[in-house]
Amino acid sequence: MTPLQLHEINKKIELAIVVGVQLRNTEDADFHESLEELKELAASADAKVVGMVTQKRPSPDSRTFVGTGKVTELKELIAATNANLVVFDEKLSPAQVRNLENELQLKVIDRGSLILDIFAKRAHTAEAKIQVELAQLQYLLPRLTRLWTHWSKQYGGVGTRGPGETQLEVDRREAKTKIAKLRERLDKVGRQRDTQRQRRMDTYRIALVGYTNAGKSTLFNLLTKAGVWADNQLFCTLDAVTRYLPLGNQQRIVISDTVGFIKKLPHELVASFASTLDEVRYANLLLVVVDISHTNCADHYQKTLEVLELIGAEKVPRLLLLNKSDLVDAAGLPPLDLNFSPARTFVISGKTQAGIDKLLNFLTDYVDIETRGLQRNQANNNGETRNSDR
Repeated sequence: MTPLQLHEINKKIELAIVVGVQLRNTEDADFHESLEELKELAASADAKVVGMVTQKRPSPDSRTFVGTGKVTELKELIAATNANLVVFDEKLSPAQVRNLENELQLKVIDRGSLILDIFAKRAHTAEAKIQVELAQLQYLLPRLTRLWTHWSKQYGGVGTRGPGETQLEVDRREAKTKIAKLRERLDKVGRQRDTQRQRRMDTYRIALVGYTNAGKSTLFNLLTKAGVWADNQLFCTLDAVTRYLPLGNQQRIVISDTVGFIKKLPHELVASFASTLDEVRYANLLLVVVDISHTNCADHYQKTLEVLELIGAEKVPRLLLLNKSDLVDAAGLPPLDLNFSPARTFVISGKTQAGIDKLLNFLTDYVDIETRGLQRNQANNNGETRNSDR
């Protein structure tokens, strides 16, 4: 693999050991839930988890993140399981990755790198591929040093950028050039989206948002008959898929299925997927989907709110959809303190369609009122424009 080739998911199943470090002020439940999620991520990347190593410590070891004793334990577990991949749940510095790979003599990645790999595997459209490649390059750039096991002799002096430079410097400059070109392409896509958005100013826009694997795509298919891929896996949807929503007498309503959120989402991905996430920022209404059957559903909801704030969509009106009610005992839903209006909360199942009629009836009335308000505002704006032209 040349240094600037982006990592692709190995078609052969990789045997992985996952590593979690419970740092100070991390609750036990949060720590274990994050590790279980890491195992799911590994499975989504076609890796088989064959072992796990955990450690409690107040802060990471600056050299290898875990202590020397745990490094020895990892070596023994690798020998016993024939593992060829180690995945850390926390973000590793380039130096820590390099030191760990030297110690363990195999590939070491962190959660962010694993998520990027899954995105690379699931990217199908041209836009998604550009977004993922940009995120990978931005993530890779500070880590290029670990990809080189040897250095060519440097003949060039200070300030030279010619034949005498190291291959590492060539690759860094190459990566920066490619990043700039990818950003230009994404900017062009963003401008095209802005133009399309201006053309459908009279269209009411709804967006499905939520934690990954909350059932957004299943619900999207149910509402639109779109037939997009929906499965019990993380990150089934990368592109914002938009379809018309048949709702009452309204003819101009569209709904978008969007990429799912997750803990410790690499900031490079959030930045790269800005144009896709614009579908959320510019929506008239958000349907926040929460998997009510998940033990950490309240935490997933909170993480969704954090990402909405991060992308500037925290003020968009929203409804709360407590999905997968078919997987919860009918005697009672888990107690939740979500600080959200009961009148705007719906218990539903995208699989059995329970609660869907109630949701659609509410949406029909709500959108009818909202669109009439939008039409009045648009008429007033048009009138002001005509008056100013006189």
